[in-house]
Amino acid sequence: MVNPVRNTGKSFNPAGRVTKKIPPTGKPPMIPDRRKIKYVLIGLGLIAIGIGIFFMFFQSEEKRVKKQFRLLSEGVSKETGENIFTMDQKIKKIGSLFNDTCDMAIPAHSLSGQMTREEITGYAARGRLHLAELQLTFHDFMIAFPQEGEARVRLTARLTGRTTTGEAINEAHEIDCLLKKTEKKWMFNRIEVIEVLKK
Repeated sequence: MVNPVRNTGKSFNPAGRVTKKIPPTGKPPMIPDRRKIKYVLIGLGLIAIGIGIFFMFFQSEEKRVKKQFRLLSEGVSKETGENIFTMDQKIKKIGSLFNDTCDMAIPAHSLSGQMTREEITGYAARGRLHLAELQLTFHDFMIAFPQEGEARVRLTARLTGRTTTGEAINEAHEIDCLLKKTEKKWMFNRIEVIEVLKK
């Protein structure tokens, strides 16, 4: 006797394979919310790293100019008990900040005219021998770029310290400087004392 075959409405699947159901729209399932948040956070982290690298390696020209004054301050300043090696390193630092020649006009220290880098470092080395300690600081920067590759800076420079004979040093000067860009580095091309300010 033959039993009738029932029509269950299901397609014939002898291997019993399970097929994935695709939504009626034909689009794959959405990524779970937690995974989406993870990808967003990773993306934001990469953006933050990129911004940090940009500001680290691509400083504004104004910051680059100010950096040269900070390096000059470090080179000129002298601490009590400075040894010969430290002095030599600071003199080299000063020399690296100037062009081959620089116009100098500092009447209070009898410096005037065009000087070579070697002459400038020589004056700096001899001057340090008469000083027990010295601090040079710069304030009130006014920076302008009259043309590409040139920076004009007006600022206040203050010298404090004491000589080897114990005499106190406390001077303030308004200074006008011209820096020129050479091989992507700002170099001092002119330094002129405009006014000696009251202590």
